[in-house]
Amino acid sequence: MLDRASAEDFLFAEARLLDEWRLNEWAELFDDEGEYLVPSNDLPDGDPTTSLFLINDDRHRLAERAKRLLKKAAHAEFPRSIVRHFVSNVEVEGCENGLVRLRCNYLVSRSRGTRADLFPGHAIYDINIADAPRLRIRRKRVVIDCDTLRSQGRVSIIL
Repeated sequence: MLDRASAEDFLFAEARLLDEWRLNEWAELFDDEGEYLVPSNDLPDGDPTTSLFLINDDRHRLAERAKRLLKKAAHAEFPRSIVRHFVSNVEVEGCENGLVRLRCNYLVSRSRGTRADLFPGHAIYDINIADAPRLRIRRKRVVIDCDTLRSQGRVSIIL
């Protein structure tokens, strides 16, 4: 089992990797079956096998997303946005089959040029503890708690 302090340390470390644009290292936090999911705003509880998602990446695609965002050819993020991930209300829900379920609230701020955006939401993680003390993400599901994304525009950063 994973205690709350250890869970917070892990989530804070993940946030720091994202804030520092160390996206390849972030991708390495996922295990071989890892998934990064962002459901649409109108169906936050949707199933990725039957619903349209803003992001539905398996381990390979999330690693490729990280590589692409680091290239100068990624016009949506060049120059890179300044991002800050704020993580709070971390809960450890339990352990089943070597996976610990974590929930947290988050706020991601993005500043680029003259524009500043906020992405509030919550995230649900399934953390693989089989190789403890090294923790790996099996699934990260990020729900954006907004009715629409009109004010933020596109989601070109990793939440």
